[in-house]
Amino acid sequence: MNKKILLILLITLPLISFEQTIEASINKNALAINDSVIAWRRYIHQNPELSNREFKTAAFIAAHLKALGLDVKTGIGKTGVVGILKGGKPGPVVALRADMDALPVVERVKIPFASKVTGEYNGQSVGVMHACGHDSHVAILLGTATALTKMKNDVPGTVVFIFQPAEEGPPGNEEGGAPLMIKEGVMDNPKVDAIFGLHINSQTEIGKIRYKSGSTMASSDWFTIKIKGKQTHGSQPWAGIDPVVVAAQIINGLQTIVSRQEDLTKAPVVITVGKIYGGVRSNIIPEEVTLEGTIRTLDSKMQKDVHERIKKTAINIAEASGATAEISIDTKTEVTYNNPELVKDVLPSLETAAGKNNVIATDWTTGSEDFSYFGDKAPAFFFFLGGMPKGMDPRNAPPHHTPDFYIDDSMLYVGIKAFCNIIFDYAKVKNIKS
Repeated sequence: MNKKILLILLITLPLISFEQTIEASINKNALAINDSVIAWRRYIHQNPELSNREFKTAAFIAAHLKALGLDVKTGIGKTGVVGILKGGKPGPVVALRADMDALPVVERVKIPFASKVTGEYNGQSVGVMHACGHDSHVAILLGTATALTKMKNDVPGTVVFIFQPAEEGPPGNEEGGAPLMIKEGVMDNPKVDAIFGLHINSQTEIGKIRYKSGSTMASSDWFTIKIKGKQTHGSQPWAGIDPVVVAAQIINGLQTIVSRQEDLTKAPVVITVGKIYGGVRSNIIPEEVTLEGTIRTLDSKMQKDVHERIKKTAINIAEASGATAEISIDTKTEVTYNNPELVKDVLPSLETAAGKNNVIATDWTTGSEDFSYFGDKAPAFFFFLGGMPKGMDPRNAPPHHTPDFYIDDSMLYVGIKAFCNIIFDYAKVKNIKS
């Protein structure tokens, strides 16, 4: 045998054998922990907490991480929890993130562990439900921490497990979510080389993973338009300036920004008015009407342009009727951007976890995620894990943020396998590039 070929075989065969051993260990540990992961998910689902109020959830997470022997930090970003695992081999610092908060939604799903919890949101008593799957994210990341701890001696580098509060947005004027955790140093101590996150999806079949390179999820801006007219009797509209009619015209005008002013072949744009209020009686034309809504864009230049067009549209329509319009726009999240090189590096990790045929490149979504802010600090990759029962028509699957939202949690181990494979594969690729 050629000496050069023999040398290559002597070098590569142990590496191949080690990788096969690691993959087998990941599969074994992920499947072994799956029943516990399902139980954790159902406990959290039955005991949901709103944004910045995840006290019991945080305590549950911290207790488990401490039992694993990890270095645990609590109270980051108000209720956030961070666990740090130092592997037995040299390597990069990789962060894995899960969000913890629930939504002000009354659950309608008929399951034994349905939420009966109530809470306070914007001064109102509300039902509380994990109507977006954050309970699954927490359980998957706890499972990943458990699996990797069992393999600690082989883990390359350091793994930072980030359990983040208030992804749905902190209440009132409070700070919270990813921006506050970043502000308090979650990406700097230790300094993170890359960060990964996943989101369960109720309209993707279990066992499947969807992803997109580049711009993946939309930025989310919230706007308020206050229209001031002149109050008068409902029987004499000519004696006043009707802000209700002006509001209707502005709502229609905003939609022409989407349908007639932005190049939708470049990237989608959504402008939605979700709330309108004003007036006290049916026979009084009020002095003021307020519109509140959201803007979704997938391109930063379009985002700025849409902001300016909204202001111009509202002000000019109001002035045409003798009214005035005051506009404020608050950016909630940036565009979630998946670093293309990072996606390429760890795509094999997803294919190993779910099977190559079950990993699907997909289109962007107009949903938003504050995971986007982590991408400002390090290369980031955010992907979607299936939670829809097998054989179900996605058109019949209740969407996120609804009372009927439902997740089949029988294959959460696929998410654990994906995260674990990423830790080993990213370290290998980074070492080769270095």
